[in-house]
Amino acid sequence: MSESTGAASTGADFSGASYASAGVDIEAGDRAVHLMKEWVRKATRPEVVGGLGGFAGLFDASALKRYERPLLASATDGVGTKVDIARRMGVYDTIGHDLVGMVVDDLVVCGAEPLFMTDYICVGKVHPERVAAIVKGIAEGCVLAGCALVGGETAEHPGLLAADDFDVAGAGTGVVEADQVLGADLIRPGDAVVAIESSGLHSNGYSLVRHVLFDRAGWSLDRQVPEFGRTLGEELLEPTKIYSLDCLALTRTTEVHAFSHITGGGLANNLARVVPDHLRATVDRSTWEPAPVFGLVGELGGVERLELEKTLNMGVGMIAVLPQESVDVALATLADRGVGAWVSGEITARESGATAVELTGDYAR
Repeated sequence: MSESTGAASTGADFSGASYASAGVDIEAGDRAVHLMKEWVRKATRPEVVGGLGGFAGLFDASALKRYERPLLASATDGVGTKVDIARRMGVYDTIGHDLVGMVVDDLVVCGAEPLFMTDYICVGKVHPERVAAIVKGIAEGCVLAGCALVGGETAEHPGLLAADDFDVAGAGTGVVEADQVLGADLIRPGDAVVAIESSGLHSNGYSLVRHVLFDRAGWSLDRQVPEFGRTLGEELLEPTKIYSLDCLALTRTTEVHAFSHITGGGLANNLARVVPDHLRATVDRSTWEPAPVFGLVGELGGVERLELEKTLNMGVGMIAVLPQESVDVALATLADRGVGAWVSGEITARESGATAVELTGDYAR
């Protein structure tokens, strides 16, 4: 007569455990790497040493010898809850543009040229084609930014994330000559504030946008929206504009004192970060008309204008602060590059108790 073990009587399985039985598929991860190689090869620079597959990305720093005093700039970011839109749409090859834009456009604010990026993709389950599509978007974004994608990591987190859930993050490094760093110290009274148009919502405020459009209004992603000329999902997935090469072109063609990347916190809060304590930026809303998506979120959600402005970019993705005599060249440079821009305000002395940034007027209609 045989004896039953506790395992047999409770139905527990004491057969050998494995990484696969825990939910991690190494073979799928290897296939994802194979599929992404083509795209990573396209996102390179002459200074990149080696190829995909090493434990670290290598970048030939001897290229920095041409600088008198090179300063390295670094930035890291993600794309927030916009990844939920990509997941629900089943479209994964644009979210990487958002990631690159959020990182490199922070680097260029100080005048730094983006050199390279690394990415981190966290998934509940590795779907090789999906991961490769995400990396494709990141690589394409790096090409648009003029930087290299030198490495990354894909992590599978079964039990923590659902099989279709994912998130992305990235870090970038750039370089700027020490005596060419841009920022508040250069801004002077009389400088012009030049607004550079956004491509839409970019990658900020999606928690508010999703709450208004899905939870409150009950709209679906496949809803055709006449004001957009496309579906709601297509509008919400519009990639973040990558400004790095456009901003660097401005620094080469004319004098620029500062940039401000308009992300979370909106135009006023981000512009305030580069306005010195004794000066004030006045921005006239009537100089531009925000895209319909901004007004729609406000209308459907009953969101007050101040709340919209401190959450969304309202149609301005980057600000350049420059001398009045640089305006014509700056606007012409951006126009030649197909980038919309306009003078939206000026820098003046700040009176005691005044805010760093004042928004005046009403948006154009």
